[in-house]
Amino acid sequence: MELTEHLSTPIPCTIDLFFETSWEVCNKVGGIYTVLSTKAKELEESLRDKLVFIGPDLWSPENPCPVFKENKRLLRQASKYIKLPNGISIRTGRWQIPGEPIVVLVNFNGIYSRLPEIYGKMWEAFSVDSLHSYGDYDESCAFAVASAIVIDAIRDRLGIKPQSVVAHFDEWTTGMGLLYLRLIRPEIAEIFTTHATSIGRSICGNGKQLYKYFKGYYGDQMAQELNMQSKHSLEKAAAHTADCFTTVSDVTADECEQLLDIRPQVVTPNGFDLEFVPDATTRKAQRITGRKRLIKTASKLCGREIADNVEIVATSGRNEFRNKGIDLFLNSIALLRTEENRLAKEILALVLVPAWTKEPSQILTDNAKSDNDAKSIPNFLTHRLNNEDSDAITQKIISMGGNDNNQKVTLMFVPCYLDGRDGIINIPYYNLLPAVDLTIFPSYYEPWGYTPLESMAFGIPTITTDKAGFGLWVSDNVGNGLKASGVKVIHRDDDNYEADVHEIAETVISLLETPAPELKEISEKSFETANKAQWKLFIQDYYTAFAIAEKRRNERLK
Repeated sequence: MELTEHLSTPIPCTIDLFFETSWEVCNKVGGIYTVLSTKAKELEESLRDKLVFIGPDLWSPENPCPVFKENKRLLRQASKYIKLPNGISIRTGRWQIPGEPIVVLVNFNGIYSRLPEIYGKMWEAFSVDSLHSYGDYDESCAFAVASAIVIDAIRDRLGIKPQSVVAHFDEWTTGMGLLYLRLIRPEIAEIFTTHATSIGRSICGNGKQLYKYFKGYYGDQMAQELNMQSKHSLEKAAAHTADCFTTVSDVTADECEQLLDIRPQVVTPNGFDLEFVPDATTRKAQRITGRKRLIKTASKLCGREIADNVEIVATSGRNEFRNKGIDLFLNSIALLRTEENRLAKEILALVLVPAWTKEPSQILTDNAKSDNDAKSIPNFLTHRLNNEDSDAITQKIISMGGNDNNQKVTLMFVPCYLDGRDGIINIPYYNLLPAVDLTIFPSYYEPWGYTPLESMAFGIPTITTDKAGFGLWVSDNVGNGLKASGVKVIHRDDDNYEADVHEIAETVISLLETPAPELKEISEKSFETANKAQWKLFIQDYYTAFAIAEKRRNERLK
């Protein structure tokens, strides 16, 4: 569709071109990919080809992006005719997700040589401290700056006035793009979204008590203590500079106010696109296939037959042992093992969390040279890891005895992305989800929480916490309890860990005893809750953010 065509759905602002920039455009790393890929269709229906996603070009002919379909004719053949500085190059195409929005992949390698100069300008203009940077800071900033240059170049190529453009930047990794664009094209309205503050995540990741001392934390001070000055100062500058600052939940809004010294103007909850969910007949077939694969794999791993009617419980997501509540999940499973006489049937507990995978387990590939070799191989890992001696999940399960002498509660750790090509399970995550009976995501730090929402969308009841944005939203808007909403929301703080372990274990035991008709009702409640969290119901918050960004930009330019 040409850019001059009218919007299919009116929105409360005038936009001729809208960009959204993220490290996870066409690049699945974590939950932000799910945010972008599921909301794209809703934005596309309103903005059509006025919507352009910007992502990093990390791909090669030998390793092509599986969700990017190149089309050099898009944006008036921008990839051919736009002359970009510093060796920046772009590829245009369509993101192969619902809505198939336009996407521009940016090769940003030429920016690295300019970073010292750019960092100097950022210090002078915005007090961004890049002196203490390390890790992925340079890579993120190079991509972000290149993206800002590309945004202005595409706008110019299309002949669109900067006052009619809105540019949205996600997470600290693109913050320097927002600041750089402000320097070169201040007429463009800018939105910045933090999905989790870098300093908040770091406080939790370092084992500190975020909630007990919440009001006593000062972001700048903690950044210095945790060697996070560069990321924190960049994120804080972007939040204060943006024409509209947003975050994904009230939980994170409180965190931003305390640690970034600014409360977001808009909270934009993360919805879900139900097009990702197959019909009932397909889900039933997937459940049968998935359960057979999981039970067969687990049986071979632990060396005994697991019952066909086993209750499958699972946790999944980013590998953050404490933040994501993986430790709490495993301790709850450990408690269930001590309560085997109370279990109405067997339990298969899955940890579906990517780690530093080396190769498929020899037990599962029949490559063990002898019985002695087989005994030395972990009997709960589907794939061997490069760092088994230091991996927190592996070491915790070993301390629990692996699967030795446990006849009713079996653990299986699947430490790889479930993309259908892992070599053992070979079923994509969404296709495997119907095989699960209950999901458990007892997060300590979770700005939103896509994994429980995904579970609900597939009719799978879930346990989450009030420290997850989604859990808090359910409690406030739907109702707490498996029978009320399909969601059990437990309270987490810094003093009730053991109580939470017992509450999760008791919920699992209770579910094992629940009659089939009640289980069906709980599943229906899960579907109903997911229906209330669709993007078509949440997208209006984004349109509010667009309007605020334009209004504040206009005031700023005066």
